[in-house]
Amino acid sequence: MGFFTEEIAIDLGTANTLIIHNDKVVINSPSIVAIDRTTNKIIAIGEEAKSMQGKTHENIKTIRPLKDGVIADFDASEKMISELIRSIPTLKKRWFSPSLTLVICIPSGITEVEMRAVRESAERVNGKEVHLIHEPMAAAIGIGIDIVKPKGNMVVDIGGGTTEIAVIALSGIVCEKSLKVAGDVLTNDIVYYMRSKHNLYIGDRTAEKIKIEVGSVSESLDDPLKICMFKVEI
Repeated sequence: MGFFTEEIAIDLGTANTLIIHNDKVVINSPSIVAIDRTTNKIIAIGEEAKSMQGKTHENIKTIRPLKDGVIADFDASEKMISELIRSIPTLKKRWFSPSLTLVICIPSGITEVEMRAVRESAERVNGKEVHLIHEPMAAAIGIGIDIVKPKGNMVVDIGGGTTEIAVIALSGIVCEKSLKVAGDVLTNDIVYYMRSKHNLYIGDRTAEKIKIEVGSVSESLDDPLKICMFKVEI
């Protein structure tokens, strides 16, 4: 029955959504949706919708269906996830829609209601089995930490909407903290700085581009655009 079932991992991020299939990142798309105000229908998602930001007229609006790492707009997020799954190259060749076994990353501070919204949204896109994993745990596994050992490992995962901090040991999260201070706050700070210091108003796209192009924690990095992960053992 393997031909009729596909295993997919999804990282639902406030800024970007990643989909992993067959051990490869097959989708890396902005979590943005463009909606026609008159018909309330989605007209674009991902990169196409991002290119519309700041350039739309009154009949079109661009929204982020995910806020602080959780679903804020149920219908928009469901349609976005569905379209992104359909755009997976290997699945586009299928003449039928296979059942999906989904593993989805969620913030460690998520509530039961928000967790149920994520699960229901995944089930509506043909998810036969849905498994939720906390983002710090997924990050620890991804960078090769042996989470089974009786050693404390602190993971700091800075995303677009939230910063996840957790200490992991014996295959579980010992303590965790989810902060709603992350990349989007830095982007807004750049917008505020340009307006207050230079009397120049810039959009979120321009501010994010400035952040990516010139922002770096350390000036000594050879390539500041690469994602840096640090492993701390206690």
